[in-house]
Amino acid sequence: MSRVHDALRRAERSVELAGRPSQPSARSAAASPAPPPPVFAPPPREARPAAPPAETIPSPAAAVAGAAPDESMAGLLEQVEEVPFQPAAGSLLVDLNQPYEAPMGEFRALRTRLNHMKSLQPLHSVVVTSPSQAEGKSVSAANLALVQSHLAENNTLLADFDFRRPIIHNLFGLQRSPGITDYLMGKVPLHQAMRRIAGTPLYIMPAGEAVINPLELLNLKEVRILLDRLPSLFNWIILDSPPLLFAADANLLSTLCHGTLLVVRIGHTTVDSVARSMQSLCNNNVLGVVVNAARRGELYSKYTYYQTYYAKEEVEAAHPGDSTLA
Repeated sequence: MSRVHDALRRAERSVELAGRPSQPSARSAAASPAPPPPVFAPPPREARPAAPPAETIPSPAAAVAGAAPDESMAGLLEQVEEVPFQPAAGSLLVDLNQPYEAPMGEFRALRTRLNHMKSLQPLHSVVVTSPSQAEGKSVSAANLALVQSHLAENNTLLADFDFRRPIIHNLFGLQRSPGITDYLMGKVPLHQAMRRIAGTPLYIMPAGEAVINPLELLNLKEVRILLDRLPSLFNWIILDSPPLLFAADANLLSTLCHGTLLVVRIGHTTVDSVARSMQSLCNNNVLGVVVNAARRGELYSKYTYYQTYYAKEEVEAAHPGDSTLA
Protein backbone atom coordinates (compact mmCIF):
# COMPACT_ATOMS: atom_id res chain seq x y z
CA MET A 1 0.00 0.00 0.00
CA SER A 2 2.83 2.29 0.66
CA ARG A 3 3.96 2.00 -2.93
CA VAL A 4 0.46 2.84 -4.16
CA HIS A 5 0.35 5.88 -1.98
CA ASP A 6 3.72 6.94 -3.20
CA ALA A 7 2.60 6.56 -6.80
CA LEU A 8 -0.54 8.57 -6.23
CA ARG A 9 1.45 11.32 -4.65
CA ARG A 10 3.88 11.36 -7.57
CA ALA A 11 0.96 11.53 -10.00
CA GLU A 12 -0.65 14.43 -8.17
CA ARG A 13 2.61 16.30 -8.14
CA SER A 14 3.11 15.77 -11.84
CA VAL A 15 -0.35 17.11 -12.60
CA GLU A 16 0.26 20.17 -10.48
CA LEU A 17 3.57 20.87 -12.19
CA ALA A 18 2.02 20.40 -15.63
CA GLY A 19 -0.73 22.93 -14.85
CA ARG A 20 1.66 25.69 -13.72
CA PRO A 21 2.82 28.16 -16.43
CA SER A 22 6.44 27.96 -17.22
CA GLN A 23 8.52 30.85 -15.81
CA PRO A 24 9.95 32.94 -18.63
CA SER A 25 13.57 33.77 -18.60
CA ALA A 26 14.73 37.24 -17.63
CA ARG A 27 15.66 38.00 -21.25
CA SER A 28 12.33 36.92 -22.72
CA ALA A 29 10.42 38.75 -19.99
CA ALA A 30 12.23 41.95 -20.77
CA ALA A 31 11.62 41.59 -24.49
CA SER A 32 7.99 40.64 -24.36
CA PRO A 33 5.41 43.42 -24.07
CA ALA A 34 3.50 43.88 -20.83
CA PRO A 35 0.34 41.76 -20.70
CA PRO A 36 -2.94 43.58 -21.14
CA PRO A 37 -4.83 44.40 -17.96
CA PRO A 38 -7.30 41.73 -16.86
CA VAL A 39 -10.79 42.11 -18.12
CA PHE A 40 -12.16 42.32 -14.61
CA ALA A 41 -10.02 45.35 -13.64
CA PRO A 42 -12.25 48.26 -12.54
CA PRO A 43 -12.45 51.18 -14.97
CA PRO A 44 -10.55 54.32 -13.99
CA ARG A 45 -12.50 56.44 -11.51
CA GLU A 46 -13.97 59.51 -13.11
CA ALA A 47 -13.15 62.80 -11.50
CA ARG A 48 -16.11 64.10 -9.60
CA PRO A 49 -17.30 67.56 -10.65
CA ALA A 50 -16.38 70.25 -8.17
CA ALA A 51 -19.22 71.18 -5.86
CA PRO A 52 -20.65 74.62 -6.56
CA PRO A 53 -19.47 77.22 -4.05
CA ALA A 54 -21.87 77.80 -1.20
CA GLU A 55 -23.82 81.01 -1.33
CA THR A 56 -22.38 83.55 1.04
CA ILE A 57 -23.57 86.89 2.24
CA PRO A 58 -22.15 89.70 0.09
CA SER A 59 -19.17 91.28 1.81
CA PRO A 60 -18.75 95.07 2.00
CA ALA A 61 -16.30 94.82 -0.89
CA ALA A 62 -19.22 93.76 -3.10
CA ALA A 63 -21.78 96.08 -1.55
CA VAL A 64 -22.56 97.70 -4.87
CA ALA A 65 -23.43 95.12 -7.50
CA GLY A 66 -21.22 95.16 -10.54
CA ALA A 67 -18.55 97.39 -9.05
CA ALA A 68 -14.98 96.57 -8.17
CA PRO A 69 -14.12 96.52 -4.47
CA ASP A 70 -12.33 99.88 -4.46
CA GLU A 71 -15.03 101.53 -6.54
CA SER A 72 -17.82 100.17 -4.37
CA MET A 73 -16.35 101.59 -1.18
CA ALA A 74 -15.28 104.89 -2.74
CA GLY A 75 -18.69 105.76 -4.18
CA LEU A 76 -20.81 104.15 -1.51
CA LEU A 77 -21.56 107.25 0.58
CA GLU A 78 -22.78 109.12 -2.47
CA GLN A 79 -25.59 106.58 -2.87
CA VAL A 80 -26.86 106.81 0.72
CA GLU A 81 -30.34 108.26 1.09
CA GLU A 82 -30.59 111.60 2.91
CA VAL A 83 -33.27 112.08 5.56
CA PRO A 84 -34.15 115.16 7.63
CA PHE A 85 -33.17 115.41 11.27
CA GLN A 86 -36.47 114.79 13.04
CA PRO A 87 -35.77 113.42 16.52
CA ALA A 88 -38.68 111.87 18.33
CA ALA A 89 -40.34 113.82 21.12
CA GLY A 90 -38.70 113.04 24.43
CA SER A 91 -35.71 111.35 22.79
CA LEU A 92 -33.25 113.34 25.00
CA LEU A 93 -30.97 114.00 22.03
CA VAL A 94 -28.75 117.04 22.29
CA ASP A 95 -29.69 120.16 20.36
CA LEU A 96 -26.87 121.12 18.03
CA ASN A 97 -28.32 124.63 17.84
CA GLN A 98 -27.68 125.11 21.57
CA PRO A 99 -24.02 124.18 21.94
CA TYR A 100 -23.64 125.76 25.38
CA GLU A 101 -26.30 123.78 27.20
CA ALA A 102 -25.00 121.46 29.91
CA PRO A 103 -25.68 118.07 28.24
CA MET A 104 -24.16 119.28 24.99
CA GLY A 105 -21.09 120.50 26.85
CA GLU A 106 -20.57 117.19 28.58
CA PHE A 107 -20.74 115.22 25.36
CA ARG A 108 -18.38 117.68 23.74
CA ALA A 109 -15.96 117.03 26.60
CA LEU A 110 -16.30 113.29 25.97
CA ARG A 111 -15.68 113.88 22.28
CA THR A 112 -12.52 115.86 23.09
CA ARG A 113 -11.16 113.07 25.26
CA LEU A 114 -11.85 110.42 22.65
CA ASN A 115 -10.27 112.50 19.90
CA HIS A 116 -7.20 112.96 22.07
CA MET A 117 -6.99 109.21 22.64
CA LYS A 118 -7.33 108.72 18.90
CA SER A 119 -4.22 110.82 18.37
CA LEU A 120 -2.28 108.42 20.58
CA GLN A 121 -3.58 105.07 19.34
CA PRO A 122 -5.67 103.60 16.50
CA LEU A 123 -9.23 104.38 17.52
CA HIS A 124 -12.06 104.37 14.98
CA SER A 125 -14.77 102.01 16.24
CA VAL A 126 -16.29 102.22 19.73
CA VAL A 127 -18.86 99.92 21.34
CA VAL A 128 -21.24 101.69 23.73
CA THR A 129 -22.82 99.32 26.23
CA SER A 130 -24.01 99.11 29.84
CA PRO A 131 -24.22 96.49 32.58
CA SER A 132 -28.01 96.20 32.40
CA GLN A 133 -31.05 97.76 30.77
CA ALA A 134 -32.43 101.29 31.20
CA GLU A 135 -29.04 102.89 31.88
CA GLY A 136 -29.01 105.22 28.88
CA LYS A 137 -26.49 103.53 26.60
CA SER A 138 -28.46 104.11 23.39
CA VAL A 139 -29.06 107.79 24.10
CA SER A 140 -25.40 108.21 25.05
CA ALA A 141 -24.30 106.53 21.80
CA ALA A 142 -26.63 108.73 19.76
CA ASN A 143 -25.51 111.95 21.46
CA LEU A 144 -21.84 111.05 21.09
CA ALA A 145 -22.40 110.45 17.37
CA LEU A 146 -24.21 113.79 17.07
CA VAL A 147 -21.41 115.82 18.66
CA GLN A 148 -18.76 113.97 16.64
CA SER A 149 -20.62 114.81 13.43
CA HIS A 150 -20.80 118.46 14.56
CA LEU A 151 -17.14 118.81 13.58
CA ALA A 152 -16.51 119.68 9.95
CA GLU A 153 -15.63 116.78 7.65
CA ASN A 154 -15.87 114.29 10.50
CA ASN A 155 -17.83 111.45 8.90
CA THR A 156 -19.52 109.54 11.71
CA LEU A 157 -21.53 106.33 11.60
CA LEU A 158 -24.00 105.37 14.32
CA ALA A 159 -24.79 101.65 13.98
CA ASP A 160 -27.49 99.89 16.00
CA PHE A 161 -26.09 96.43 16.76
CA ASP A 162 -28.65 95.85 19.50
CA PHE A 163 -30.69 93.40 17.44
CA ARG A 164 -32.66 92.35 20.53
CA ARG A 165 -34.17 95.70 21.53
CA PRO A 166 -33.13 98.34 18.98
CA ILE A 167 -34.24 101.95 19.54
CA ILE A 168 -31.82 104.07 17.51
CA HIS A 169 -34.32 104.24 14.64
CA ASN A 170 -36.99 105.48 17.08
CA LEU A 171 -34.72 108.21 18.43
CA PHE A 172 -34.16 109.62 14.95
CA GLY A 173 -37.65 108.93 13.59
CA LEU A 174 -36.46 106.40 10.99
CA GLN A 175 -37.67 103.05 9.70
CA ARG A 176 -36.04 100.05 11.33
CA SER A 177 -35.57 98.24 8.01
CA PRO A 178 -33.59 98.02 5.80
CA GLY A 179 -30.67 97.94 8.18
CA ILE A 180 -27.73 95.91 9.40
CA THR A 181 -29.43 92.52 9.58
CA ASP A 182 -30.83 92.96 6.07
CA TYR A 183 -27.32 93.66 4.78
CA LEU A 184 -25.74 90.74 6.66
CA MET A 185 -28.38 88.37 5.26
CA GLY A 186 -27.68 89.56 1.72
CA LYS A 187 -31.03 91.23 1.15
CA VAL A 188 -29.78 94.76 0.42
CA PRO A 189 -26.46 96.37 -0.54
CA LEU A 190 -24.62 98.33 2.11
CA HIS A 191 -25.65 101.81 1.01
CA GLN A 192 -29.35 100.89 1.34
CA ALA A 193 -28.78 99.90 4.96
CA MET A 194 -27.67 103.46 5.78
CA ARG A 195 -29.31 106.87 6.07
CA ARG A 196 -27.60 110.24 6.09
CA ILE A 197 -28.88 113.06 8.26
CA ALA A 198 -29.28 115.93 5.81
CA GLY A 199 -26.76 118.73 6.17
CA THR A 200 -24.45 116.72 8.43
CA PRO A 201 -21.75 114.05 8.07
CA LEU A 202 -23.78 111.76 10.36
CA TYR A 203 -24.85 108.39 8.96
CA ILE A 204 -27.28 106.02 10.68
CA MET A 205 -27.44 102.23 10.28
CA PRO A 206 -30.62 100.96 11.96
CA ALA A 207 -30.79 97.41 13.25
CA GLY A 208 -32.87 96.03 10.40
CA GLU A 209 -35.56 93.39 10.54
CA ALA A 210 -35.82 91.17 13.60
CA VAL A 211 -33.82 87.94 13.67
CA ILE A 212 -34.24 84.83 15.79
CA ASN A 213 -30.55 84.28 16.57
CA PRO A 214 -28.73 87.64 16.94
CA LEU A 215 -25.55 86.17 18.41
CA GLU A 216 -25.15 83.67 15.57
CA LEU A 217 -25.58 86.49 13.07
CA LEU A 218 -22.86 88.50 14.81
CA ASN A 219 -20.52 85.51 14.53
CA LEU A 220 -20.60 85.65 10.73
CA LYS A 221 -17.33 86.58 9.08
CA GLU A 222 -19.20 89.35 7.24
CA VAL A 223 -19.47 91.29 10.52
CA ARG A 224 -15.70 91.31 10.92
CA ILE A 225 -15.20 92.28 7.29
CA LEU A 226 -17.73 95.09 7.67
CA LEU A 227 -16.10 96.53 10.79
CA ASP A 228 -12.66 96.25 9.19
CA ARG A 229 -13.70 98.18 6.08
CA LEU A 230 -15.87 100.91 7.57
CA PRO A 231 -12.92 102.95 8.95
CA SER A 232 -11.94 103.67 5.35
CA LEU A 233 -15.20 105.64 5.05
CA PHE A 234 -15.76 107.07 8.52
CA ASN A 235 -13.62 108.79 11.11
CA TRP A 236 -15.79 107.34 13.86
CA ILE A 237 -17.99 104.23 14.01
CA ILE A 238 -20.13 104.15 17.16
CA LEU A 239 -21.96 100.90 17.91
CA ASP A 240 -24.92 100.56 20.23
CA SER A 241 -25.02 97.04 21.68
CA PRO A 242 -27.10 95.00 24.16
CA PRO A 243 -26.28 95.14 27.89
CA LEU A 244 -23.32 93.07 28.99
CA LEU A 245 -25.02 91.07 31.73
CA PHE A 246 -27.98 90.00 29.59
CA ALA A 247 -26.30 88.81 26.37
CA ALA A 248 -22.86 88.04 24.99
CA ASP A 249 -23.31 90.34 21.98
CA ALA A 250 -21.37 93.26 23.45
CA ASN A 251 -18.50 90.99 24.52
CA LEU A 252 -18.19 89.71 20.95
CA LEU A 253 -18.41 93.19 19.42
CA SER A 254 -15.78 94.52 21.83
CA THR A 255 -13.27 92.06 20.37
CA LEU A 256 -13.98 93.40 16.87
CA CYS A 257 -13.71 97.11 17.71
CA HIS A 258 -10.99 99.42 18.96
CA GLY A 259 -12.58 100.32 22.29
CA THR A 260 -15.57 100.06 24.61
CA LEU A 261 -17.45 102.69 26.64
CA LEU A 262 -19.44 101.52 29.66
CA VAL A 263 -22.52 103.62 30.51
CA VAL A 264 -23.76 103.55 34.12
CA ARG A 265 -26.73 105.29 35.68
CA ILE A 266 -26.51 106.93 39.08
CA GLY A 267 -29.04 105.46 41.47
CA HIS A 268 -29.62 102.45 39.21
CA THR A 269 -26.31 100.71 38.48
CA THR A 270 -24.76 98.79 41.35
CA VAL A 271 -21.05 98.46 42.09
CA ASP A 272 -21.34 94.71 41.74
CA SER A 273 -22.81 94.95 38.24
CA VAL A 274 -20.00 97.30 37.17
CA ALA A 275 -17.40 94.87 38.51
CA ARG A 276 -19.04 91.93 36.74
CA SER A 277 -19.23 93.90 33.51
CA MET A 278 -15.56 94.79 33.64
CA GLN A 279 -14.69 91.16 34.31
CA SER A 280 -16.76 90.04 31.31
CA LEU A 281 -14.81 92.47 29.14
CA CYS A 282 -11.54 91.21 30.65
CA ASN A 283 -10.57 94.88 31.04
CA ASN A 284 -9.53 94.88 27.39
CA ASN A 285 -10.10 98.02 25.29
CA VAL A 286 -12.20 99.68 28.01
CA LEU A 287 -11.86 103.38 27.23
CA GLY A 288 -13.80 104.64 30.21
CA VAL A 289 -17.10 104.87 32.07
CA VAL A 290 -19.83 107.37 31.17
CA VAL A 291 -21.90 108.44 34.19
CA ASN A 292 -25.50 109.04 33.20
CA ALA A 293 -28.49 110.73 34.91
CA ALA A 294 -26.43 112.79 37.35
CA ARG A 295 -28.12 115.78 38.94
CA ARG A 296 -26.90 119.20 37.92
CA GLY A 297 -25.47 120.01 41.35
CA GLU A 298 -23.42 116.80 41.44
CA LEU A 299 -21.35 117.35 38.31
CA TYR A 300 -21.81 120.89 37.03
CA SER A 301 -22.04 123.75 39.58
CA LYS A 302 -19.38 126.41 39.10
CA TYR A 303 -17.26 124.42 36.67
CA THR A 304 -20.04 124.31 34.12
CA TYR A 305 -20.58 128.06 34.37
CA TYR A 306 -16.84 128.67 34.01
CA GLN A 307 -16.61 126.40 31.00
CA THR A 308 -19.71 127.85 29.32
CA TYR A 309 -18.79 131.46 30.00
CA TYR A 310 -15.29 131.26 28.58
CA ALA A 311 -16.48 129.23 25.62
CA LYS A 312 -18.87 132.05 24.74
CA GLU A 313 -16.17 134.65 25.26
CA GLU A 314 -13.85 132.84 22.86
CA VAL A 315 -16.54 132.54 20.20
CA GLU A 316 -17.59 136.18 20.56
CA ALA A 317 -13.97 137.24 20.18
CA ALA A 318 -13.67 135.19 17.01
CA HIS A 319 -17.00 136.49 15.60
CA PRO A 320 -17.53 140.06 16.85
CA GLY A 321 -20.94 141.57 16.24
CA ASP A 322 -22.68 138.25 15.51
CA SER A 323 -26.18 138.59 16.99
CA THR A 324 -26.80 134.83 16.84
CA LEU A 325 -24.42 134.33 19.76
CA ALA A 326 -26.53 136.35 22.17
